Amino acid sequence: MTDPTDHDTYAPDAGPAPDDVVWDLPGEGPQRTALLVLPHAGGNAHGYAEWREHLPADVRLLIGQYPGRGARYAEDLPRDIADLAGPVAACLPDGVTDDLVVLGHSMGSLVAFEVVRLLQAAGRTPRALVASACRAPFLANPAVVHPERLDDDELVAAIKVRGGTDDGILDDPELREIVIPSIRADFAIDDVYQCPVDEARVACPVTVIGGDADPVAPAGSLRHWAAVTDHGFAHHVLPGGHFYYQDRLPEFFSVLATVLGGHVTATAA
Repeated sequence: MTDPTDHDTYAPDAGPAPDDVVWDLPGEGPQRTALLVLPHAGGNAHGYAEWREHLPADVRLLIGQYPGRGARYAEDLPRDIADLAGPVAACLPDGVTDDLVVLGHSMGSLVAFEVVRLLQAAGRTPRALVASACRAPFLANPAVVHPERLDDDELVAAIKVRGGTDDGILDDPELREIVIPSIRADFAIDDVYQCPVDEARVACPVTVIGGDADPVAPAGSLRHWAAVTDHGFAHHVLPGGHFYYQDRLPEFFSVLATVLGGHVTATAA
């Protein structure tokens, strides 16, 4: 198996094509920085591609695509966080870690955290980590789903409560049959993931964003992310639930702009 931290030795026959694992959506003109986005549990790169139109033209948008969806549909489903983070870290385009911000939403924040740790171990620490609507990585999941105990209808009901997935997809029998396996796999990973507290460290600034009415990652718990870094911490709460940003795009991208511009202001933890 290819070392996920060794981008230079990545071989095409070692796994999926790099551009299937990391979508590359550059803007126009010279690209001053790159934003890598890691989707939520059950999510895919398609759902975040529209962020391109909300970002400055000189910010390169990269989006991770997990196994079991899109061009990676035929791959084995992920079994643990390494199956999600490792290929993304391995398939980043050359040079982007010179000025890279890594962002995840919900479970994607944990994947983003692990991608940062992989890059850090390889001597390519990103400029910043942004965690959205997620518990700190050293905490146990307070909102486990237990997908192994739920039939498809029960799992769909649990997903609808959280939001973030088009109900039309979940209500269409053929489409649901396609997406349910990857949703089950992701939630099983999210349920049990917990980084040992003494290993939960990154050598870059961390910004955390969440919704004030999020039942999955309550706003009051987000400050625990401050414990993973000594390099600056910022904390923002916007109105909304677990997918707060969908109704608050201007405010969300305004917060994100402060990170992409390199101006993360530390706040009290």
